Amino acid sequence: MADIQHELVPGAGLDIIGGVEAEPRRRIYRMAKRCLDIAATLAAAPVVLPVVGVAALLIRIEGGPAFYSQMRVGKDGQVFRMWKLRSMRPNAAQMLEEYLEKCPEARCEWELHQKLRQDPRITKLGRFLRKYSLDELPQLWNVFAGQMALVGPRPFLPEQRSQYPGYEYYSMRPGLTGLWQVSERNNCTFAERALHDTRYAKMMSFGTDIKIMIKTVAVVINGTGH
Repeated sequence: MADIQHELVPGAGLDIIGGVEAEPRRRIYRMAKRCLDIAATLAAAPVVLPVVGVAALLIRIEGGPAFYSQMRVGKDGQVFRMWKLRSMRPNAAQMLEEYLEKCPEARCEWELHQKLRQDPRITKLGRFLRKYSLDELPQLWNVFAGQMALVGPRPFLPEQRSQYPGYEYYSMRPGLTGLWQVSERNNCTFAERALHDTRYAKMMSFGTDIKIMIKTVAVVINGTGH
């Protein structure tokens, strides 16, 4: 986390005048960012669609539906349906409850991080998809639809609202990648994600977004996405 914190400093973000952000610049940035999101998703479509198609076929051969969706909290607290390639077993919810019931240590880990390092619900193909973040590719549709952005805070579940202590999150579109995703995503607690989101909100700029996207490429290539 230290590297990204040192590289992405508040001075690289929006102008601050007397402690108040320059609103005209913020509006221009948000409009330009939205245009970039649309252009990038359209440009990536010829490459992404065949990859998603092949992955979906392999998932179907393995058994079960190819796609998975969940309701997530977006900008201004609006709830939207986020899409992913399915990486877990079809009965994942039941498996989780049974596993947490049998393993108190896992329940503690789940309550603290809202994820498990050794998750029995993930399929063999799902582990590969998650390792290289391929399961996230369908979210480019959410980006195109305006529910998400390429860069922003990671969207959380509606039932996790009470566990999330920050408020800056609600002023931004959640992102396909973001500050938390390229830092200590596997080491911080769920509540600590709010620190990353607040930090990103204070340093939002094209320079910041570009640095995060470059780091995202390294995360994907190195297979450290999950």
